[in-house]
Amino acid sequence: MTKSKPQKQIHLAAHFPGVNNTTVWSDPRAGSHIDFSSFVHFAKTAERAKFDFLFLAEGLRLREQGGHIYDLDVVGRPDTFTVLAALAAVTDRLGMTGTINSTFNEPYEVARQFASLDHLSDGRSAWNVVTSWDAFTGENFRRGGFLPQDERYSRAKEFLATANELFDSWRGDEIIADQATGTFLGDAKAGAFVHEGKHFDIHGRFNVPRSPQGRPVIFQAGDSEEGREFAASSADAIFSRYAALDTGQAFYTDVKSRLAKYGRRSDQLLILPAASFVLGDTDAEAEEKAHEVRRQQVSGATAIKHLEFVWNRDLSGYDPEGPLPDIDPDPGEHHIARGRAQVRMYRDPLAVAREWRELAAANNWSIRDLVIETGNRQNFIGTPATVARTINDYVQADASDGFILVPYITPGGLDEFADQVVPLLQEQGVFRTDYEGTTLRDHLGLTHPDASGLAHRAAS
Repeated sequence: MTKSKPQKQIHLAAHFPGVNNTTVWSDPRAGSHIDFSSFVHFAKTAERAKFDFLFLAEGLRLREQGGHIYDLDVVGRPDTFTVLAALAAVTDRLGMTGTINSTFNEPYEVARQFASLDHLSDGRSAWNVVTSWDAFTGENFRRGGFLPQDERYSRAKEFLATANELFDSWRGDEIIADQATGTFLGDAKAGAFVHEGKHFDIHGRFNVPRSPQGRPVIFQAGDSEEGREFAASSADAIFSRYAALDTGQAFYTDVKSRLAKYGRRSDQLLILPAASFVLGDTDAEAEEKAHEVRRQQVSGATAIKHLEFVWNRDLSGYDPEGPLPDIDPDPGEHHIARGRAQVRMYRDPLAVAREWRELAAANNWSIRDLVIETGNRQNFIGTPATVARTINDYVQADASDGFILVPYITPGGLDEFADQVVPLLQEQGVFRTDYEGTTLRDHLGLTHPDASGLAHRAAS
């Protein structure tokens, strides 16, 4: 008689989006993406629903198109550490995850900021380690330029290793604070570090004592071969863009299979795709609503701008409700859209244009129709029961360990998921009804590293 596989517990988190093509910022229900009250509403909703963490992305430069700020997709936000530290004061258990760049920062500065955030939040900090791929962003910084891909990941690996050395320069037992004897520190060498490497050559004393988690939880978001290896070797969780069942399972299997070479178990790296959702009273109503949301997300002007990512030409004279341009894309080195990840996605614009023309002809699509149909679509659409069932099916089928939800309305778009879907997952016994631990590592089922870099299971 075969044993049935135990049900996995689902991990849920929430991404606070800025002004971009995943949000409908023009909706009357939409609020500010920069006022603190918006962040508070969003965070308190996520905590009320017992989510693992709130996630903030970070844009280091406003995107441009044709030399002007692309105001249909700004993706700008306040400083990550400032927002997360403020939110730590108005929440009790919700994790605080922030994207911080390893290309344009220094290990000492970032380690100090995360150790401080971990203290302020009582052990709820997490760091999404990213690199920067374009010279456009680099122009904002003293170093300027950018690093080739292999150099970016080489620097990122050493950056993280150096930060860990700084975190571990305090064991956690050095502060005695004996008022009777007047002894504060029991170890005069506390915080001492020396690092000599290709990218960093630093030595001194780290001035933040060991924090509740020891180190922040480490996230990674790269999908390249280098990114997957970096995650397998060093991350606690990896963001994935593969939220569909088949592609999610392939990504899950690939990344998890890389762990053994680094002496790690499958449960030591969580796979968490970003996912959007649309709820309705019936599945048909939700589908209709999702279609309307997509048309709100992709206006005619947005469709033209998105087509320019591939054509690398000014297409403002074309009708978004008309056919695709008959001219070919310009494959030149200098791109009309600066700072956009899509530029990297369409490495062969001539091939993409041929494919899109075939799709448009076969389906009688306009430019706007094509952008809507080939762009990001809602991942979970249906009644709360349908969405809860689908999410659970995906997690149990090892397409992910959970999802980072991206609502299309800020800041109130998460509320209906918290009120209608979460209770159903709780009834199925696959999502917590309350927090069992205090730190983000507790929520994620991760170990707490000690100061020697060896991990031990945290006491609940």
